[in-house]
Amino acid sequence: MTVFVKDPGSTGRPVLIDYMVDWSDWLSASETISASTFYTNSTGISVSSVSNSTDTATVWLQGGTHGTVYRVTNKITTNQSRQDERHIVVRVEDR
Repeated sequence: MTVFVKDPGSTGRPVLIDYMVDWSDWLSASETISASTFYTNSTGISVSSVSNSTDTATVWLQGGTHGTVYRVTNKITTNQSRQDERHIVVRVEDR
């Protein structure tokens, strides 16, 4: 699991830092990401926007409370109809 640090005041692009999940090691040679979603069950932090390429998924987050650690889940579906999830951890601190 990857741990990222985010400032609670970061909102909107380009101030908001993107958090990327690299799926290239998991995908087979001809497999690509066809759909990607990010979600969190935590209150206080929210998904601002998402995007993906053929082998990575990216999320932009907003909010968060200083001193709090959040778990964000990325779920993908591939062009071969396989699905999987990965988690990232976001620690919010004033910078």
